[in-house]
Amino acid sequence: MAALIDVILPVFLVIGFGYIAVWKGYFSDSGVDGLMKFTQGFAIPCLLFRAISTLDLEQNFDLALLGSFYAGALAGFAAGLFGARYIFGRDWEDSVAIGFCGLFSNSLLLGLPITERAYGVSALEANYAIIAIHSPFCYMVGITAMEIARNRGGSVAALPVKVLKAMFNNALIVGISLGFVVNIGSIPLPGVLTDAVDLIGRAALPAALFGLGGVLYRYRPEGDMRTILFVVAISLVLHPVIVWGLARANDLSDAALRSAIMTAAMAPGVNTYVFANMYGKARRVAASSVLVGTGLSIFTVWVWLYILP
Repeated sequence: MAALIDVILPVFLVIGFGYIAVWKGYFSDSGVDGLMKFTQGFAIPCLLFRAISTLDLEQNFDLALLGSFYAGALAGFAAGLFGARYIFGRDWEDSVAIGFCGLFSNSLLLGLPITERAYGVSALEANYAIIAIHSPFCYMVGITAMEIARNRGGSVAALPVKVLKAMFNNALIVGISLGFVVNIGSIPLPGVLTDAVDLIGRAALPAALFGLGGVLYRYRPEGDMRTILFVVAISLVLHPVIVWGLARANDLSDAALRSAIMTAAMAPGVNTYVFANMYGKARRVAASSVLVGTGLSIFTVWVWLYILP
């Protein structure tokens, strides 16, 4: 019970404040759009840029950690893709969008603050290692699968250009890439610049959580409930269980295990709706899966906090 009160509820209360503020008309839809544009386009890229630029890459980029997490993510994508196609009879493009919901957990807006509150700031290094390639990896998988589904019989040679163009239109990937450039190149940055970037980055998580509440109010569940619950089960159960088994088999340290599970156990991220909206496919399933999964993750995360060492 202490974990629920001290770790999980403060995060979800901030989301709840955003939800209620929009519901009661204290915060407008345009305000939510502006807030999410600020967090996704500026504040979170700044946070990731600083985290990656100062991360000890040799120590934290553990192949066992990344392999355990991303094998679980790919399993979630495959389950969502083929389940949507063969269980629910969706077309291939809808199925890719639904598979993306099983692939992309909310590593930033939920995984980071919950891990920080549970285990401290020092526990976030493995989270950042996972997050550093999370958006690039997931978008590469999702965009590639969607372009294959959309262009069956089309030119294969044009596919890499389409994938790269779509990926690097994403501000999160730009921030991560610049962080790698600074880190690998050992490029010195003036203190006045890093202080300014840090100021913006510190606003990222609380503002994004509040904005997420407004987004969740906007996209309330409407139909497709069996498919939505299927996606939520993949995100909250299948993905973390696979990661748990692989992490144990790979003998991950307790710190790496916590970060991997806390990231894998999160609900689908808002980017799942962004991806679905980008292609106009399975938007209702994606948006509702974010809402239902976020609500149910209050209880599943509590279970994982109890299980984890």
